[in-house]
Amino acid sequence: MTDAPSVTTVVIGDRLPWPDDSWPGDDKGPFDSGALMLSGVNHRCSIRKISALGVTVTSGLTPALGAAASVELPTGQRASGKIAWTGRDKLGVRFDDSIDVIALLNRKLVSQMRERRTMPRLEVRCAVHLKCGGSFSIATLRNISARGLQIEGDQLPAIGAYVSPFVEGLNVASGEVLWKRGKLAGIELIDELSWTSIIPWVRGLMRGAAN
Repeated sequence: MTDAPSVTTVVIGDRLPWPDDSWPGDDKGPFDSGALMLSGVNHRCSIRKISALGVTVTSGLTPALGAAASVELPTGQRASGKIAWTGRDKLGVRFDDSIDVIALLNRKLVSQMRERRTMPRLEVRCAVHLKCGGSFSIATLRNISARGLQIEGDQLPAIGAYVSPFVEGLNVASGEVLWKRGKLAGIELIDELSWTSIIPWVRGLMRGAAN
């Protein structure tokens, strides 16, 4: 039996990785492990979401807001910052200096065995066009991983429908709608997305956002 893939999310763009609507079952993990340093003491934690600007971790600690902290990531990188919020066994650290997300992704990939390298879940915001039967619709792509997409829209295909997603600059296989919740839906792809195709696409998104 193979280990379940991590559901730690890497947020693309200059956005803070604070909690919002998530995939069903996200609270079950597994998440990347890390360490939170407070007052010179290391505490084990789980990395839930991370961006260039900060990180959300699972921890039973309740440090004071504004307290100095640093987070050691699974790649060995350490980022310093301050406690921005706490609540329900989770807390957020806002980094003093932004980190390089592309470098973080590359380190995560290199740390995996070559034959098992899988792209982590990415949180993005861009348009996705959907073909379902003879109908076409447009939605917002919110999350993407090697195995699936999370989309948001007013008129999404029904559960069980087979759809062909079209994302500018990325070749995405067809898939099946596995779940819906309000304006959100999850699509499981027939063929996995490779990290060699997603990394250049992410670079393009970041260049576009910077212009």
